[in-house]
Amino acid sequence: MTVPREFREPARSRSDLVIGRDEPFTAARAQLARGGSVLLHGPAGIGKSTVLRALAAEYGEAARTVLRCSATESESHLPFLALADLLGLVLDEVCDKLPAAQRTALESALTGRGESTLQRDGLALRLAVLSALRALAAEGPVLVVADDLQWLDPASAELLGFAARRLGDTPVRMLCAARTEDQEYDRHLRASPPDTLALRLGPLSRTQTAALLDHRGYTGLPRAAVRDIHRTSGGNPLFALELGRALAENPTPPRPGEPLPVPTSLRALVLNRLGMLSPDARHTLLVASAGARPTLATLHAAGRTDAEAETAWAAELGLLATESEGPAVRFAHPLISAALYAEAPAQERRAAHAALSRAASDPIERARHLALATTGTDPAVAASLAEAAALARDRGAPSVAASLGRLAARHTPAEDGPQALLLQAAEDAITAGELDLARDIAREVLSGSTVPAERVRAWIVVIETAGHAMTEVDAVFPQALADAGDDPRLLARIHYQLGWRALLVDGDFDPAREAAAYSAELAARGGDRYTELMALAFQAQIETLMGHPDAPRTIKRALKEPQDPRVSSHHNGAGYARFRWLMMSDQLPEARATVTALLREVRRRGSVESEVHFLRGLAETELRTGHCARALDLARESLRLARDTGIGEVASAVLTSLTEAAGGELDRALALAREALDHSEQDGDQMYVSRALAALGHAQLVAGDAPAAVASLRRVRELEQGLGITDPARGRWHGDLAEALVRIGETEEAQDVIDTARARALRLGRESVLAVLDRAEALVRAARGERESAAAQLTSVQDRLAKLGYGLEEARAAFALAALRTRRPGPTSYDEAARLFRRCRALPWLSQVESAVTTPPADPVPAPVAALDALDSLASMERQVAALVMEGATNREIAARLFISVKTVEATLTRVYRKLGIRSRVDIVRLAAGRPGN
Repeated sequence: MTVPREFREPARSRSDLVIGRDEPFTAARAQLARGGSVLLHGPAGIGKSTVLRALAAEYGEAARTVLRCSATESESHLPFLALADLLGLVLDEVCDKLPAAQRTALESALTGRGESTLQRDGLALRLAVLSALRALAAEGPVLVVADDLQWLDPASAELLGFAARRLGDTPVRMLCAARTEDQEYDRHLRASPPDTLALRLGPLSRTQTAALLDHRGYTGLPRAAVRDIHRTSGGNPLFALELGRALAENPTPPRPGEPLPVPTSLRALVLNRLGMLSPDARHTLLVASAGARPTLATLHAAGRTDAEAETAWAAELGLLATESEGPAVRFAHPLISAALYAEAPAQERRAAHAALSRAASDPIERARHLALATTGTDPAVAASLAEAAALARDRGAPSVAASLGRLAARHTPAEDGPQALLLQAAEDAITAGELDLARDIAREVLSGSTVPAERVRAWIVVIETAGHAMTEVDAVFPQALADAGDDPRLLARIHYQLGWRALLVDGDFDPAREAAAYSAELAARGGDRYTELMALAFQAQIETLMGHPDAPRTIKRALKEPQDPRVSSHHNGAGYARFRWLMMSDQLPEARATVTALLREVRRRGSVESEVHFLRGLAETELRTGHCARALDLARESLRLARDTGIGEVASAVLTSLTEAAGGELDRALALAREALDHSEQDGDQMYVSRALAALGHAQLVAGDAPAAVASLRRVRELEQGLGITDPARGRWHGDLAEALVRIGETEEAQDVIDTARARALRLGRESVLAVLDRAEALVRAARGERESAAAQLTSVQDRLAKLGYGLEEARAAFALAALRTRRPGPTSYDEAARLFRRCRALPWLSQVESAVTTPPADPVPAPVAALDALDSLASMERQVAALVMEGATNREIAARLFISVKTVEATLTRVYRKLGIRSRVDIVRLAAGRPGN
């Protein structure tokens, strides 16, 4: 039906309506903007109607007439109903414009007054619908919005399709949605124009599912629960929201190992064909739903003798998927399995698990089924589960180990003390990246245990799950110290964490180093080799960042035998400390080999937190060596894993920002750096405030916004002076700051930054840092008119960086040299820089080369007084844009403040440059500095 403009709902922001649909949404917007039509399709609950409403709200404003219909299955037998919804309210507007026969046929069909049918009035009706749409379009654009095309009554579908195929260039766009399975959408295109773009909506990722649940208010769900919701829903938004609601409303959460509660609404939706099965076949499917990886052999061993015939029957009904390879019995959708299990009485579930415990050959599966078949405590079952948890841990499945450990604790009698099992489960959960679960288990132990060792161990879990937000657990430390008493083993673990707090929250290296050394001393006194090694490795990391001369010696102490295998591959262990030292010492091949081996080992062990760290380390190595595409892939993988688990999100965002600026998208680099800065400031993490600002400044420099880069990197300099960081290889921002300062004309400050960093780099032997500083100094010399010496220095720098293996920095030196040698840019002068950037796959830098090649030569900058007079002669919009440039605003910020597009800003700046006889926004800043009174 037509919705009068004054009664339309106000358009909500796209982020409020559409989550995880950026790609199809963008494609649909582009198609509609071109005047084309769109068909959204996918299975029930996948979010078609949500995307349809968002697009309709956005594009309905540009249409003079919006025609809407939303069909239902119960009304699909009523002829012309959808057509009445679409044209009923505009019938009076168009009737007078139709020939008499068409008008009569259309009125009869839409009002029901008469006996109009497709058989009797077919041609007249078809032409009437086409004429009506043309008449409406003659007054302005028309948007037809049709949801649930699959329920459109056949008569309306036929008439709409007839008109759609003949509209041609008439300004009528169709925005439709249809429920489909797989790719069967062709039949729905018959009701759409020939050039319609069909877009299939697929399942959401786990991160997108989490965002959807958060948006709808289910914010208190643990990450493990979100993971289960995503797996059970198959990424279907409707299913995920219903499961989230059921879990949030359920007063008793599922037992460890049990599936999620499935609400009645979803059970009815997915099990409507279950009633066609026999009771025996239903029980066979129940046994399959209780198994982790059911096969026909497993079902036979569990006593289901007719499993082949019963599963074939279920597959015909669409309950099971037919597998082309392998013996697995797989449900058509994970929700079918969960709903079937939830529908069964508790006694039948236990019987299914008991049968599977006898059938399972794997000890882990056997123990899990035995536990779920048993009620109450049972020492034998608990012992079996504890053994299975240890086996899962050895296999590199810490998440499984945590689940089995909780089950073991549940079946352990209170007098036998289940706390040790719970604490091990909590530590396994941390290894698996399930921090919420680990914290909950630790709180459970603290509420019931009075044993100091157990309580301190639980406090350590609470501290470790806080990550970098250690201010949130400040109150924990006094309680943990009180529980530890004078036990050196317990005190060692607490002082190790106090060292991290001093580093992350206070940003103070000396107290952090002292706490680490004291922790190592206490651990050695108490015979705790694990904590001693971890503390020594931490001490080595701090000394490396400080540029302390003891760093190599401390690393050797941390690597001394006897070693603990848990430390050797830990992200805070000696192996990673050695990797950081190798990176800062320019030993890139050794660093890559070290971190690659570490990553391989933690993946074998299933340690998610360490995997996030080592992915970042490997990405950084690839970035330094100039393999930008590989670095970008690794950094993005690290960020996805960090966001899925809540581990190391800020650090991964910082590194991904750097790799995006090198080989990806500059807008994304800027956004990630700002996101990391916001989070680190909220967490009170001074170390990562500095790192996020360094990434932001670098991205701003690559984007050509030198004033903003200077502002960001000056803050980094102030922060690192306060933190006591003296090694310029730690952040490698000094060359960027000097270069940005040169661009805005602050050559004296740039030289001061170079001289200070150079003295420290010489003391520590940081060859790559010295080369980058020399590159920046060459820019200072060029700005002062010393072009020959600057060119000689850049030639030397390029050669040194190539020998050290810093591919991207080598390319930057070649780029600076080409710009220096070429007064009038041409395509051949930048060939070497383009070749090196292309080898690195450094796309943002290649764009800079292309811009330098195509930029026309400019006349010398006019004298300040003449230029200042020219500023006053600019048009109003040009003066506003120039004024905002003087304030340091980016093109995007200028566009937002003046309510114009970025392209308009760019075009305006081009006119400003031409009128003032200058070449860049930096020259505008220089002109501003030359105004009287500035």
